[in-house]
Amino acid sequence: MTTLIFATSNAHKVEEIKAFFADTPYTIQSLLDFPDIPEAPEPFDTFHQNAESKAKFVQQYTNGMVIADDSGLVVDALNGQPGVFSKRYSNEGTAEANNVKLLSNMKGLSNRTARFVCVFAIVDQKGTQYIEGVCEGNIATEYSGQGGFGYDPIFLPTDFIGRSMAELSMAEKNSISHRGRALQQFKKFLLKHI
Repeated sequence: MTTLIFATSNAHKVEEIKAFFADTPYTIQSLLDFPDIPEAPEPFDTFHQNAESKAKFVQQYTNGMVIADDSGLVVDALNGQPGVFSKRYSNEGTAEANNVKLLSNMKGLSNRTARFVCVFAIVDQKGTQYIEGVCEGNIATEYSGQGGFGYDPIFLPTDFIGRSMAELSMAEKNSISHRGRALQQFKKFLLKHI
């Protein structure tokens, strides 16, 4: 059985990834399984660079294939913000504070188009490969839904009109989310390259 090491300690993200690979022979590990690995730096201003940096950093401490993602919310009316700073958009860096700041910055703006972007960097002995997933949508004017995490309660995906990402089931979310779309491509990549 092959082990895939995802360079994340986000329990919500790990849960999504494990659910996605439940029907495969792969064992999924994350940084939650390696508590002694220090936090990887994310010093760059692009998703691709940050993902590769994290994957290479974690690979120093583990054997096998390491997959790291950098993902975020790109809002057109805010010139692409919060982008790579999505997790630390507000001073507090919490999901609630980030959402409050984003809704405040969007107040009065008619263009509410946005997208979640996820870039995977896959690092092994052969080098680095990139896979990208995108989920198009709009920023809501208020919160809705109890599920998901991060910006999910204020993101309205175009694939499910009238529902926020936080109102979708795990299966629905995985079918259209930026991470879900990247993971679908990653499954195809595994079949071809492993």
